[in-house]
Amino acid sequence: MQFRGEAGIAVSSESRLVGRRDAVRAFADLVEVTCDGGFRFLAVVGEPGAGKTRLLAELATITAERGLTALSGRAAEFEQIMPFSVLIDALDDHLETVALAPAQGRLLATVFPALAEESSEQPPASGDRIVRFRLHRALRQLLDELAGPSGLALILDDVHWADTSSVEFLDHLLRHPPRGRLLVAVAYRPAQATPRLAALIETAGANGRQVNVGPLSPAEVAELLGPGVSRARRAALYEASGGNPFYLDALARMDRLGVTELPATVSAALRVELDELPPGLLRLAQAAAVTADEFEPALVAVAAQVTRRAALAAVDGMVARDILRPAAPGRFRFRHPLVRQAAYGSASAGWRHDAHTRLAAHLAEVGAPATMRAHHVERSCSIGDPDAVDTLVTAARAVSAQAPGTSAHWLGKALDVIRVEPGTLELRLELLMELCRAQSVSGRLAEGRDTARELLKLLPAGEYARRARAARLCALMERQLNRPHEARALLLDELSRMPDPRAPVAIPLRMRLVAESMMRVDFRAAQAVLDLMPDAGDGWEPALAMAVAALRPMPAYAAGRIADALRTAEVAGRLVDTAPDEHLAEWLDVVAWLCWAESMLGHYSVALRHFERAAAVARATGQNYVLTTLLAGTASTLILLGRLPEALDIIEEPVEEARLLGSGHQVVFALAQRCRALAWSGDPEAALRDGEEATGIGAGRGEVAGSMAQNALGVAMIAAGRRAEGVAALRAAFGDSDTPRLDAGTVLATCELLAYAEPAEATFWADRAAQLTRQDLPAFSGLAPLARAHALRAEDPGTAAALAEQAAMLLSTADRRLDAGRALLTAGLAHDAAGERRLARERLRGAAEIFQVCGARALECQANKERRRLGVRVPGPWPAGRSDAPFGLSRREWEVAQLVAAGRTNHEIAELLFVHRRTVETHLSSVFRKLGVTNRVGVVTKLTGNA
Repeated sequence: MQFRGEAGIAVSSESRLVGRRDAVRAFADLVEVTCDGGFRFLAVVGEPGAGKTRLLAELATITAERGLTALSGRAAEFEQIMPFSVLIDALDDHLETVALAPAQGRLLATVFPALAEESSEQPPASGDRIVRFRLHRALRQLLDELAGPSGLALILDDVHWADTSSVEFLDHLLRHPPRGRLLVAVAYRPAQATPRLAALIETAGANGRQVNVGPLSPAEVAELLGPGVSRARRAALYEASGGNPFYLDALARMDRLGVTELPATVSAALRVELDELPPGLLRLAQAAAVTADEFEPALVAVAAQVTRRAALAAVDGMVARDILRPAAPGRFRFRHPLVRQAAYGSASAGWRHDAHTRLAAHLAEVGAPATMRAHHVERSCSIGDPDAVDTLVTAARAVSAQAPGTSAHWLGKALDVIRVEPGTLELRLELLMELCRAQSVSGRLAEGRDTARELLKLLPAGEYARRARAARLCALMERQLNRPHEARALLLDELSRMPDPRAPVAIPLRMRLVAESMMRVDFRAAQAVLDLMPDAGDGWEPALAMAVAALRPMPAYAAGRIADALRTAEVAGRLVDTAPDEHLAEWLDVVAWLCWAESMLGHYSVALRHFERAAAVARATGQNYVLTTLLAGTASTLILLGRLPEALDIIEEPVEEARLLGSGHQVVFALAQRCRALAWSGDPEAALRDGEEATGIGAGRGEVAGSMAQNALGVAMIAAGRRAEGVAALRAAFGDSDTPRLDAGTVLATCELLAYAEPAEATFWADRAAQLTRQDLPAFSGLAPLARAHALRAEDPGTAAALAEQAAMLLSTADRRLDAGRALLTAGLAHDAAGERRLARERLRGAAEIFQVCGARALECQANKERRRLGVRVPGPWPAGRSDAPFGLSRREWEVAQLVAAGRTNHEIAELLFVHRRTVETHLSSVFRKLGVTNRVGVVTKLTGNA
């Protein structure tokens, strides 16, 4: 098997490998685990020329011997801003073997040229493209499909040159490991690795293995060079190369020079090799280096200004000299990226400029998309070139949803090209705003903040409306960078510049001040600013009235003015419902406050509807920094409703997006919700990891996000059996009585949980819960009697049972199923303590049924354990953390089997699990074998019998 490789080092899998025995043993172990059904990640790390590529060829041989399909790709230095380039290189030529679901195919067609060429549909417009998380999930599904039953080894070389989108996907894959037989191996240089790339091995955890590739020893160098090299020359070569295989090979090739005359760097060695080419071949090598990492001879002919026949002859000559090697049919590439780099650097700057110009013009003439032309345009355009600006801006907008980092790069290049003069000011202001958005979405928050501040410098002092929008965006960025004081100072400074701080143009700044105050848990300050703002005014845009209304409910709710909160929430809800999407798009960060207020007021269905619509608008407009807050709120509401599987599914996206953004504040916020969902669903260890990470980040301390994280960690600790620590964490999250850092509903729920977890203080917490209960908030009315039931269960179990049943009824009426189940569990235990075993069994059965519907596995196990103690025959528990379901099924096989038992078709199962139907069929075949049945009826019978 041929593998693309290190310069001068044979990369055929049949070539002899010198040394590296520990690495080969590690490879064999990883492949063995993969073949047994496990996902593994391998990082091969070493300096340039250390032999990483040769080792990857050895890995490909091992995987082939064990029956895995091996697909390889390599990142290119000069295409490292092209979205998903390394994945395209590895997978694009193999996609014809995969049957894709239509929705998945449409997503992947925006990435892979092979699918784009075959698709009859045009890629969706930039504004309608799915956010990166969904694309990542589709790519992960594609790998599962390519793996099939035999397994897959995805081998990626030179990943230090990979584009940001590819590395983000690898990070996503490690955080959401596939269930199939998949080994992902990457090789990169540590000095050139981005922080995110270097952190992949830590992200992989137990699934990862790093192999460090160091220099060869003197004995290994002697073995590699062979007996034909004298000892003196061998020692000189070893000293000059430092044991680096690539340096060693490059130096050993230069037989006409003595070692003492040789340059000390491999780049110089390659320059000598290139200088030995005939002048015509050298010029074609330079043209090929300018063209692309992998190229067609016809494009090289354009760059070099020669005929196609001459280009083909030159390619043949360079292949014969091992400068170039065949790649895909009809395409070639340099034997190693350093060879291309040396060839590119050997050409004069002026000639390279002209070559890029010729390629850009040719690609434009043949109708190539702007994304293919942009990297040539940016290297050849001149200041003030309007066509270049148009190409770069068009390319940037085309990839803005999928690869905002690339979009930001091209927008920045476009701004560099625009001549700074009065006639271009408007265009520069427009592009600076787009650049700011792209930088923020791609996680370059500091750059986005700096761009916003530059925008403020350029805007005339009298442009109050536009300055307000820019300042508001800048303040949003400062907030995400955990710089709330800077955000507040910026807003106040901009307000002070306005001749009339109560004018309509000042409203956006005041609204951002309100939001900043609420994040700081200073609701009095937020209300004070709101009191100075009318509901509407002359010259107001309709969207502004809606936005002001959306801010009013939260401060009223925090102040205990529930009637005002309910009234203003109803008014704002009507305005949001009637507003067009473009109005919501401008004020999504404000609409998010309304959605959260509606959830806190117990209007769960309304809140979910508004969360869902706002999230859809955020996706369509690329506002992922708001999307995280909206989806976290959706998950929080679903947790309250006891819809834990849905909450866990939803919360993955905001956690992922927050990490992509690089915003510690957003990560804390999202992790807090996932921690709560995991704790209640029965995975306390995973919940503890999230809670400890969220509280350890440091962002949001003393604010809403930090307190939410502390509270969630306390819940997770109690779920994990660490009651004393959990109680301490819950107490710490409260804040003082005058300025509580949590909303009233969370405080009330925490009092109930503390009454359960701290028996010695249960009466105190029950009293406090009673004081917090409001008749005008029926969604929370059941928590106080449940807290009192905890306090009375030991001394007066009969009264405790009655209170718990009352709580269950109230909570069920409010659609809080999970808490209703907990109340029934408490009632069952109290009835048992009172000697009422029949009632105890009934209440415990009701609790178990609710927990099963909610997806609260640990609570379901607890209820069933109590039922078995009372003599009821129920299925055995599935322990938390266990990887296998009953009958030896894997988790995914168990999910498939349960859905079959529920009457779902293979197509429906595929849609629910986001997999291809063929994957469902594979799982189902395994289910049949493990259950000892031959059809779906047998699955139903087996599972029903087990229940």
